[in-house]
Order: sequence, then structure tokens, then C-alpha cells
Amino acid sequence: MSGKPVKHSVTLQGHRTSISLEDAFWDEFRAIAASQGQPINALVAQIDAERDVDTGLASAIRLFVLRRLKDRLP
Repeated sequence: MSGKPVKHSVTLQGHRTSISLEDAFWDEFRAIAASQGQPINALVAQIDAERDVDTGLASAIRLFVLRRLKDRLP
């Protein structure tokens, strides 16, 4: 598992774009989408719509994953 960000292609608002995320974040993000029965592109669109304008999309996804993982803690 690499600690270096890797580009992943997604479709956002009908356009292909890439998001650079570390493997650990991407794997967990995919698992969250699957557990919600949601396609990756739909979850990316949801996060994109809810993020602050000053927060990059990759950072918003990392924060989303972190919040989900923290929610699992006792």
C-alpha cells in the first residue's frame, strides 16, 4: 500500500476528472460507497456539493473518510 497519492478518474457533473488520493483513503472510500449501495461517482458528487469552496475535493474526501472512521469508534 502506497503512501503516495494516486490519481483516480471519476465523473463529476458529466465531466471526467481525476482525484489524487492515497491507496488507504481510496480503498476506504470505495468501501463506504459500497456499504451505502452508492456508486463512487454519486458519493463524490454529494461530497462536492457539500464541501466548502476553500476545501479541495481530495481533501473533502479525506475528511469524509476520517469522519466515517471516527463514527465507528466506541
